Formats: sequence, structure tokens, C-alpha cells
Amino acid sequence: MAYSNILYEKQRQGVLITLNRPEQLNALSAELREELHQAFDEAAVDPEVRAIVLTGAGRAFSAGAAMGGGDAAETVWPYGLPEGMSVAAFLNRWRTADHLGMRRLLHMWELPKPVIGAINGWALGAGSWYALTTHLTIASDRAVFAQPEVRHISNTNFIWTLLAGFKNALLYGLTGDHIDAHEALRIGLVNKVVPHEQLLEECFRLVERLALVSPETVQLNLAVATKGLEMMGLYNAWSLNAELAGFAHTSMREEFRRHLDEARQQGGMRAYIATRDAPFQPEPFGPRSQPRDSK
Repeated sequence: MAYSNILYEKQRQGVLITLNRPEQLNALSAELREELHQAFDEAAVDPEVRAIVLTGAGRAFSAGAAMGGGDAAETVWPYGLPEGMSVAAFLNRWRTADHLGMRRLLHMWELPKPVIGAINGWALGAGSWYALTTHLTIASDRAVFAQPEVRHISNTNFIWTLLAGFKNALLYGLTGDHIDAHEALRIGLVNKVVPHEQLLEECFRLVERLALVSPETVQLNLAVATKGLEMMGLYNAWSLNAELAGFAHTSMREEFRRHLDEARQQGGMRAYIATRDAPFQPEPFGPRSQPRDSK
């Protein structure tokens, strides 16, 4: 199958799927997500593919959900609703979108073949959710994980709590603070950190090691873990996550959001993000953990 937003390259008994919008830091557009999940299905039925390696082109794994859209309706305050939209319609729009996003994560989670995340750089917001929902996760020493969208009124994801534990997940899920690769390893978000130039080699070495085991055995033992966690409550937690996410997206107070919208109108997304993140600088980990040179 031909793809426009991803690269699909079979090699070494596996397939390398690369999110391929490097100029947009592999932001998760609707088209990219659709192709990604088609590629997952293609790999799932290919007997030559024993595992999937998922990575990003350029300096990011994924910067998260695509936030562009110059045709969006103007926000009307004090309630933060798009012009001409009712509260009911606004809630329903977000509820529909958030349930779709959760079903996509579950689709990857329930694949019959292991997905190995090769996290090559920035993994932010929904990009971090895809990164962490991979079954095995190898991080470059340049990787950075964060959910900065909580700073502009959005939701965290339960996958952080599942992997990092309650207190670590809250520390980073309530603030949107950045985590570098070594902190991610310490709190259990990733399996291993390797030098950046060794990332794909390490992942495909793991693919070849998995391929030494019967594919049916790998599939069943993968299901022992994934289905077991679902029976313990992961599916219900994710379902509730999707419901509450819709409310999180509508939990806007004017004093916490209006200045961000004004910054975007005046200077675009770069100004929006800079205004959002300025009070949180420097970050506790990662490349923004030190004050920037004022020059």
C-alpha cells in the first residue's frame, strides 16, 4: 500500500514504520493517523513481519496532535466556545474525538505482534501516548516526553499512570513538565536508553531476538500481558479517560486561556506555545531545563 504521511519499510524480519511529517515535527494529522493504523493492519497480517518498529522522521517522534487550522471559528468569551456553537455541540465534538483517539490507542495495544517504540526525539501530548502505548519502548538519549497540552486546558492519559505510577504520573500530568530519556527510564516509561545513533540498530536487534520464538507463542504471550491488564481495568480506565477528556477540553476559564488565543491571533502557533510555556521555564528535565541564552 502506498502512503503519503508515513514510511513503511520491511527489513530484518520486521517493519519500520516512520511518521514522516518532519517539518511539522510529525504532528498527528487526521491523515497521518489514518495511514498509521492502516499500516498497523498491513503488518499484522504479513507473515514476514514478526514485529513493528515505530519511529519518527527528523528531530521528533511526534509533537502531538496537529493544532493548526486557520479556518477554526473564533472563540467567544467568557465561556470559551467557538462562535455559533452550543455547549452541547462543543462537548459532543470533543467526546467523539476523544473516544476515537482512545480506540486508536487500543487498536495499537491489541495488535497481535509486538510494537517496539524507537523514540528518537520529542514525544509530546498525543505523541507521548503513542510512544508509551508501544509494547516495548527504546529511547534515544535525545528523547523528551511531556504532556504540555494540560497547560492550555486539555487532558492527560492513563497510560502514564499505568507505567509511571500514581505519584509520578500526577507530578508530570498536572504540570505538563518535560521528562528526559533518563528520567523516563527511572520512572518506568521506557525499557532502555541508548545513544541516538544506535537507536534503530538496538530496536531491530530486539526484533531479530523476538523472531527466534514461534510467532504463535509471541502472540499468545503478548496477549497474556495486554489482555490481562485490560481485565484488571485498563479498558475501563481508558474509556473513562475518553469521557473525562471531553470535559477537560471544555474546562476553560477565561483568565487561563484567553491570552493564549490572543497570542495565536497575533503571532501564530509559535507565539501561542511560547506564551503557554513561558511561566514553566526552565523545565525540570531535557533541553529546556537550563535558562536559554538571552542573546
